[in-house]
Amino acid sequence: HVQLVESGGGSVQAGGSLRLSCAASGYTSSSYCMAWFRQAPGKEREGVAAIDSYGSTTYADSAKGRFTISKDNAKNTLYLQMNSLKPEDTALYYCAAVSLRMVFGPLRGTRYNYWGQGTQVTVS
Repeated sequence: HVQLVESGGGSVQAGGSLRLSCAASGYTSSSYCMAWFRQAPGKEREGVAAIDSYGSTTYADSAKGRFTISKDNAKNTLYLQMNSLKPEDTALYYCAAVSLRMVFGPLRGTRYNYWGQGTQVTVS
C-alpha cells in the first residue's frame, strides 16, 4: 500500500523560506518519479517541481531560481526547499509519485497515480 505524507508547511512572511517533506512508504522511491504540485483557492492545480529516478529535475517557471526539489532515497523522502517566498506561493502543496523511472511532461498531474493529502503554505 503506497502512502505519501507531506509535512513542513506553515505560515511565513514574504521573503522567507520553508522546506516541505514527503515521506513515502509502500515502495522504493528510488525507482519512482516524484513531484510537488500546489493548488490555491479558486485556481487549478499546478505542477511546481519534479524529479525522476535518475535525479533529473524539472521546474515550473514560477519556481525556477527559488525552489529546489530533492530526494533522499535512503529515507524514502522527497523535499521541496522554497526560498524567497511570495504571497502568490500560498497554496495547498501536494506530493505525487508514479512507478516509472521517468515520464514525459513531469509537471502534468495526470502522470501520477499516488498523491498525498497536502500541506498548507501561507505567505503574507
